[in-house]
Amino acid sequence: MSVKWNLDKAHSEVQFKVKHMVISTVSGEFKDFNAVVESDDDSFSNPKFEFTAQVDSIDTRIEHRDNHLKSDDFFNASEYPELVFKSTKVDGDSVEGEMTIRDVTKPIKLQADFGGVINDMEGKKRAGVEFSGKINRKDFGLNWSAVTESGGLVVSDEVKLNVNLEFVKE
Repeated sequence: MSVKWNLDKAHSEVQFKVKHMVISTVSGEFKDFNAVVESDDDSFSNPKFEFTAQVDSIDTRIEHRDNHLKSDDFFNASEYPELVFKSTKVDGDSVEGEMTIRDVTKPIKLQADFGGVINDMEGKKRAGVEFSGKINRKDFGLNWSAVTESGGLVVSDEVKLNVNLEFVKE
């Protein structure tokens, strides 16, 4: 019997960081996302994750930059409105799966920190997990690039991910 867990959005976040002009880091997040998990039992064993984020919800606190990220130079939100991750293997400290961005699907591996399972004050079972790792944006067709006068990239190819998710047993 599998157990379904739903995302508690109030206690979850999806963030990313990317180097800008080699000298600083720009942070952003997706504000509209969802995830569900199925596990073998209510101890969260053998979890299978499915995650989606709405590209149009990207937020770096600068509207002009957000609009550029939503354009065809990067995510092309009008044609590819979601990014998707489906796990294929989970062990004690990592999760492997298929990430799809712009209809390009690639395997990725993220570090995982499982926070455990608890009963909340209402008696509901909750589970938490944090994922972190890196992807190369160009692997997914996010190819826009420019070079500074000194030869450095305006936007790094490497994107750091930090995803914190809390789930409630259905």
